[in-house]
Amino acid sequence: MDLTKLNEFGTRYAKAWCSQDPNSVAEFYAEDGSLTVNDGPPAVGRQAVADVARGFMSAFPDMEVTMDDLANESQGTAFHWTLTGTNTGPGGTGNRVRISGFELWTLDDKGLIKRSKGHFDGAEYERQLKYGVDG
Repeated sequence: MDLTKLNEFGTRYAKAWCSQDPNSVAEFYAEDGSLTVNDGPPAVGRQAVADVARGFMSAFPDMEVTMDDLANESQGTAFHWTLTGTNTGPGGTGNRVRISGFELWTLDDKGLIKRSKGHFDGAEYERQLKYGVDG
């Protein structure tokens, strides 16, 4: 996929994360695609990917995800993002979070995500959940 199409794909993917519709995120993945967050167990298949998205969407009903950068790298396509939102979902702290990270994608021949390995600073995320972005 050329860089223009990748950028369009990344922009649509970020909007899907903002949609409060977890299935719209899963549609970017191959049927047997996987999403791994911070070296945790992979969520394999669209339903499992939707479940991961649902968790974030539930925790942050006002969640916004922006695409910061997208680049082809030797190991795959790097989608750099920033998530902002207020943790007001069930059991939430009420604190505002702003965290940046990236996903390293392997795309299939149909242009869907076959494998995504996501990374962000988990300790900073937990600190912000507890004290807020400015705490």
